[in-house]
Amino acid sequence: MPKKDYGMFYEMHPTPAKGKDGKTLYYPRPARGQKLSMKALDDYCAKHFAMRPGEMTRALDLMVQAMGWWLSQGHRIDTPIGSFAARLTTRREITDPDDVNDNDILYDGVDYQPGKLWDEEMEKWGTGFRRSHNNNTSELLADEEGLERALDRSIAALNGYTTVDFFARYSGLTNYSARKQLNKWTEGDSPKLLKTRWGQSDIYTRI
Repeated sequence: MPKKDYGMFYEMHPTPAKGKDGKTLYYPRPARGQKLSMKALDDYCAKHFAMRPGEMTRALDLMVQAMGWWLSQGHRIDTPIGSFAARLTTRREITDPDDVNDNDILYDGVDYQPGKLWDEEMEKWGTGFRRSHNNNTSELLADEEGLERALDRSIAALNGYTTVDFFARYSGLTNYSARKQLNKWTEGDSPKLLKTRWGQSDIYTRI
């Protein structure tokens, strides 16, 4: 049978859950490729859509500034790429709405609901899916020497520490499995790593 040459590439990855047969459940996700930057998107648009270099970046910057003002006024913004709305939370538990004051309220990010335009655009790129045979997670986790090498390389790349993303990149693990392995190295009587919260992420350094 000829190899399928159309459709989105996908990989299968394990979850912590078990199926009805007691075995590990797997889920599909798009095959992991290179993480692209805004500059890569800008360069692509300049090359393929006759845009000036930097035009896409400037347009996005202006869009965020304009939308930021409207979101701050409490509006939901519907765009061709989806709907945006500010999300709020409280500093403390509120059981009486009359007991709340302005200082109790915190900004908690932006909710985004993708629009139909994404579905229409992705449908242009072929029908169906095709399997990309990703690394076997169980085999990678069983290779202790390989994990050590990946840890050393990821720490060297960041000059003294590593993150889940970097360790996953060098080890071939998913982010879920990479985080699980790194946290395992922080446990026990003789931990190998120290985990420290840094901004919105964790960094891992050797002890």
